[in-house]
Amino acid sequence: MTRGGREKERIEPERKCIATGESQPKAGLIRFCVGPDGQIVPDVLGKLPGRGIYVSADRAALDKAAKKNLFSRAARQPVKVPEGLADLVESLVLQRTIDLLSMARKAGEAVTGYEKVKDWLVKGTAATLIQASDGSERGKTKLHAPDGAKGFIGCLSAGEIGLAFGRERAIHAALAAGGLRTRVVEEAAKLAGLRGHLPLQTGGDDGGETAMKDTKNA
Repeated sequence: MTRGGREKERIEPERKCIATGESQPKAGLIRFCVGPDGQIVPDVLGKLPGRGIYVSADRAALDKAAKKNLFSRAARQPVKVPEGLADLVESLVLQRTIDLLSMARKAGEAVTGYEKVKDWLVKGTAATLIQASDGSERGKTKLHAPDGAKGFIGCLSAGEIGLAFGRERAIHAALAAGGLRTRVVEEAAKLAGLRGHLPLQTGGDDGGETAMKDTKNA
């Protein structure tokens, strides 16, 4: 993070998805490697040893890679693919997103609760608005997501957001600018892709719900 709370732009290396053949930044891909037993292992932390195999964070791409034996082709050896690979990857990315959001909370870089989130939005402290996919639409339209490609996350349920904040449920949350925010947004974007949610028309990272742009109600 640079002075003034701004996040430094990273030059992200690109990798090619074995299912689509398209190259894109690593942040939007799921890394896999071959385990000692010849089984394909999702590496959501990107730290496992061995040559990486990359697939877009998209359920259709994962299903294609599994069904068409693309992992074996990329690994240049026979490999075993776990049953329900897309579901496994989704659960791992979800847990990673919740863990990072919890870390942001503990670092004072994330808050939950309507009034706290509203206060952060009004003061300009919030860089990303998070709203539960199963929350009340009427309640969610009262908050205005910050502009920009990372201004909104809507792919998490109230129960999932609640887990990050030690609560049973949470509808609204906000992230301040910083490295943890970037990591939460990246993982949430993967989760949105795995859940079939479309991005915001403005280029934001969305979970399928669009936050209303109504500053008067923020």
